Amino acid sequence: MPDSSNLINVPVGKLGIIPLQSCMPLGEKVDSYIARWRAQRHHEHKDNITFAGYEKDSYILKSSCPRFGSGEAKGTLSESVRGTDLYLLVDVVNHNIKYSICGETNMMSPDDHYSDLKRVIAAIGGKSNRITVIMPFLYESRQHKRNGRESLDCAIALQELVSIGVDNIITFDAHDPRVQNAIPRNGFENIMPTYQFIKTLLMSTPDLTLDSGHMMVISPDEGAMNRAIYFANHLGVDVGMFYKRRDYTTIVNGKNPIVAHEFLGDSVEGKDVIVVDDMIASGESMLDVARELKRRKAKRVYALATFGLFTSGFEIFDKCHKEGVIEKVITTNLTYQSPELFNKPWYNSADLSKYIATLIDHLNHNASISQLLDQSERIQARIQEYKECGTITPNYKAPDLN
Repeated sequence: MPDSSNLINVPVGKLGIIPLQSCMPLGEKVDSYIARWRAQRHHEHKDNITFAGYEKDSYILKSSCPRFGSGEAKGTLSESVRGTDLYLLVDVVNHNIKYSICGETNMMSPDDHYSDLKRVIAAIGGKSNRITVIMPFLYESRQHKRNGRESLDCAIALQELVSIGVDNIITFDAHDPRVQNAIPRNGFENIMPTYQFIKTLLMSTPDLTLDSGHMMVISPDEGAMNRAIYFANHLGVDVGMFYKRRDYTTIVNGKNPIVAHEFLGDSVEGKDVIVVDDMIASGESMLDVARELKRRKAKRVYALATFGLFTSGFEIFDKCHKEGVIEKVITTNLTYQSPELFNKPWYNSADLSKYIATLIDHLNHNASISQLLDQSERIQARIQEYKECGTITPNYKAPDLN
């Protein structure tokens, strides 16, 4: 990341970070980075009243959403937020949180997490200076367009958040970023974790040959093609695509089942193949693509997805790894990760906490984040390091990069 020590703009307000229960581990890591940077930052204006509360041990403001026996809830804050520049973090797909309703245990759904977010915003009561919601997995982002008589859930949610006081929304790898058209007068940042993916892949795999003769990037469907092209252009390799042939006469679990994956592209024989997508839900589609690639004599298959939901468990991935169908899976820590996942020999995690901390630090200063969003130079620096050294180091630094 670019050096944050030159942030001399006056902060928008006292910084406050509110990670909801669903996003607490990520929020604590983000908070730790910012607290350390600001303690080390030499700033001649630190004693100025406009920088009051600038340097703290922690910027986390505690919130909670206690529930009544009926399952109803309320949002509460433990301290004043008047004039504060607030950043709320929520993971709407965290399935590891449960609550009691009428004596029965209920697992929190995306709807529950979204409702808790609104409750905390309601508890703020318009007293803050500004509210930014960091929602890595955009709520209802898979229901972003209308086919027939359907609801437009994602657009409605964005409009609702804006109507109750949210100024900016930050998300990652949105299923379709054009949904931001629902709130054209408010801030909406869709951030891609390409740099973190490439960094994690190169750090965990010492024997890749980064050229078109030995590697290829594959899009598992037409919707992920732009993502695959961007990835392939940085690596200097060819790109291919599968398209999903579906049975439109049948609906299973709310969607038309996939009949076959048809491939468009050059030969993958003997090449390491990177499959990039926005999410792994059950994983069946990703693994079907991996099987097709192995059937076409691909050397190794690496699956990279921003969100690893693993809704059908890890067993199918264990089996495919054992059979040699898939070499490695990389997802981010933007959503809940089961502790069991880190013990899997086929898994690596890409950490986005430092990136989010840098974004918050800049936004609190009203500084431009354009340089942070364009990761091209950082990606190329890491690729060059890998080609020269055969690996990359966590603390590698190039001019104005880290």
